[in-house]
Amino acid sequence: MEYSSSFNNGHLYAVTACESSGDTLGEGLIRAIRKCDPEARFVGVFGPKMRKAAGKQSLQLFDMENLAVMGIGEVLKSLPRILKIRRGLISFLKKNRPLVYVGIDAPDFNLHVELKLKESGIPTVHYVSPSIWAWRQSRIYKIKAATDMVLSILPFEKEFYERFDAPCTYVGHRLAREIPMNVPMSAARLALSFSDEAMKSNQIVGVLPGSRVAEIKFLTPEFAEAAYELQKKYPVMRFISATTTRAKAELLSRLWQKHAPNIPLTIWVGRSKEVMSASNALMIASGTATLEAMLLNKSMVVCYIVSRITAMIGKHMLKVNMFSLPNLLSGKKIVPELIQDDCTPSNISREINKIFTSDNRHLFMEFNRLHRLLDLDSDSIAADAVMKVIAERASKNSEQKSTVTVSEKQPVSERKSQKADAADSNEG
Repeated sequence: MEYSSSFNNGHLYAVTACESSGDTLGEGLIRAIRKCDPEARFVGVFGPKMRKAAGKQSLQLFDMENLAVMGIGEVLKSLPRILKIRRGLISFLKKNRPLVYVGIDAPDFNLHVELKLKESGIPTVHYVSPSIWAWRQSRIYKIKAATDMVLSILPFEKEFYERFDAPCTYVGHRLAREIPMNVPMSAARLALSFSDEAMKSNQIVGVLPGSRVAEIKFLTPEFAEAAYELQKKYPVMRFISATTTRAKAELLSRLWQKHAPNIPLTIWVGRSKEVMSASNALMIASGTATLEAMLLNKSMVVCYIVSRITAMIGKHMLKVNMFSLPNLLSGKKIVPELIQDDCTPSNISREINKIFTSDNRHLFMEFNRLHRLLDLDSDSIAADAVMKVIAERASKNSEQKSTVTVSEKQPVSERKSQKADAADSNEG
């Protein structure tokens, strides 16, 4: 694959995201870089938001959906395809020499790419720190070797990196700036064309089993059966959902019909923010979506299921007893987490029932505190950090070139001395 001659590699930036949350961060970063460098062109692995932000003159080497896998089993099944993409990406970027490579999240994929590119002299940035404070802490040494900078979205991560003298910039999270402190539920329901009856309902539950196919397959049956139990207690309760693609919506619908055939579920494509905002409570997969739900002030039950083998391996490596971003940010369990064997329909329905029968004001106060903590101009801070890495590498290369040039040239004083010695020798 050859890069178009119409591109100026002096303004070429490589960015790779592997799932929808990374696509959101990549979109903001690309727009911020373009403000710093109006001639910027982008190449890499994009999602739909990044593609739009990068513009027509940029080049998508591979589609993000090809890398959106989870769990050891699914990764092993997809490994030949993933390795082929990784080799192709590394080869292309080594040949075309971008100013920088920014890998967004997906450390198993991006850290390898970053290491190979950094070794070849291309500066690298990793956006979203791996959870090294939670498990496999020894990965810090690989991260140091592979990256020139880590952009952290969680405030406590910077201190961890400083303990190992590893460059890290806390950027906050762009969603905290994008989402107002108070989002009116009625506006979201109007945007989703709710009926007059639904507009007034206080028993609408959002069903968000994740953006990956494996997450949808694992969690939808549990959510559907929980909905079946809940509707026995709340006959007028409604269930709504959102997915990133139409194909995933169809998968979710099939699974829901299989496990809760008599419970209606309305699904929107690409409207997760509105679905969250319109809901009174959420059944939600652990991940970045829980952060968005927190910023929207939504009570939630956080759930997660992986394959048995992934769970067995992870159990022995974990250093923390919390998983969801709201809890990690707060430092305590402010939202319920149902992981693996605890993620059952009866447990989910019980926790949803608690939401509808409790006073949640203290929870919302904590959500607001965390919102303010994350509310930075994340896109600009991230772009500035990327530009600093580029400038530092350019300065370092310039110094090395200058040193080589000087050492190759004989100093004037030495040439004069040698001429004088030659003259003395001739006179003798």
